[in-house]
Amino acid sequence: MVIDADTHVDECEATWEYLDGDCRKFAPVTVMPTEAAPDGPNAGRGRWWLVGGQMVPRAIRDDAHHPPRTAREMHDVAVRLRDMDRLGVDVQVIFPTFFIRYGASDPVAEAALASAYNRWLADRCAPSGGRLRWVAQVPMLDAKRSVEELRWAKDNGACGVYKRGYDLEKPVTDPCFFPIYEEASALDLPICIHTGHPLPGREWDRGFPLMASFIGLITAGIPDLFPRLRFGFIEAGASWIPYCLSQLGMQRRSQALHERAQTFELKQDLFRANRLFVAIDPVDDIEYLVRLDAEDNLMIGTDYCHGDISANLQALGEVRRWVEDGRISETVATKLLETNPRAFYGF
Repeated sequence: MVIDADTHVDECEATWEYLDGDCRKFAPVTVMPTEAAPDGPNAGRGRWWLVGGQMVPRAIRDDAHHPPRTAREMHDVAVRLRDMDRLGVDVQVIFPTFFIRYGASDPVAEAALASAYNRWLADRCAPSGGRLRWVAQVPMLDAKRSVEELRWAKDNGACGVYKRGYDLEKPVTDPCFFPIYEEASALDLPICIHTGHPLPGREWDRGFPLMASFIGLITAGIPDLFPRLRFGFIEAGASWIPYCLSQLGMQRRSQALHERAQTFELKQDLFRANRLFVAIDPVDDIEYLVRLDAEDNLMIGTDYCHGDISANLQALGEVRRWVEDGRISETVATKLLETNPRAFYGF
């Protein structure tokens, strides 16, 4: 079972039709630019979602350089499945697009939009026979609603929880997220820390939140607080791993030199012991990553649907070429494409 560990969906007007009753007032509206459009982070973009007074980019994509719109927006699941067959993919794990940049300030609106998205995507994935799996969006501002939403999502096919490195302008180690972690652990849903930048002007902020999250989780002992919970780091490659390991080692050394208490344990089998999984990119030094004893915790995705620097529809094929070139063994390739993503997402 070949698994594409990171794909996306483009939300569309049909997504927000799942808003009920009075919550329909929160529906994002598509707006187009004018010649007088102001300068700033959204300058030059083709269109946006307008939601709660906030402008969230809504990409304009063409079918020549991206998968078909009917597949991207989930209008026709059969088209997407045929595309997967062409790419040699058995299962796609789907992440949002809208929520990569959406930063909520109203807990009622946030919960309504998350709920609408989850129900829309669950309905779209249901006819796929398990080939289209999805990661749930939960409201971060209301812990009670987040737990309720997680339970619904698990019952309706979700295989993970979408999380950015700095939701609510707080690190992943902040206790405000603990109710989400506790419920996700109970439901056997991994926390998927994906690139995202809800704050204006943070387009550059791709890998740093994931790096900070990786270091923070270990130094704060979060995996020990939630001993069954898995954490993934998605869509920033894996070349940052050596730097983070060196920073962790330097922190331990500094504590020893200054005779401070050792506040965290740097375990030799760091990835397995802490249940940390990383989605790699074909440009990463795969041989080096394997030597770091991470081969049981690496997976790969195509960023299907998107067109940014992470997008590579041939990414899974690169793994097969690594085997042909003698860079990795067939056993390691199977782990990257099948065993590890199944272990992480739990199916």
